Amino acid sequence: MDLASAKMIGAGIAVIALAGVGAGIGNIFASLIGAIGRNPAARGQVFGLGMLGFALTEAVALFALLISFLILFT
Repeated sequence: MDLASAKMIGAGIAVIALAGVGAGIGNIFASLIGAIGRNPAARGQVFGLGMLGFALTEAVALFALLISFLILFT
């Protein structure tokens, strides 16, 4: 196995985290919609927390993508 194939395998393993990120984002928005559906008056409080959770979860996806690009192109 040469270096190029090892880089491809390493980048593929680094991107596995994106599956968890997709599930996490789906869970966040499902909970957000459920909370707003149960209590529409609390939308102002819940929406900000949902967006914060989305941003933090998306940051994990960007870090995983950055690591895979670093593995591939260095």
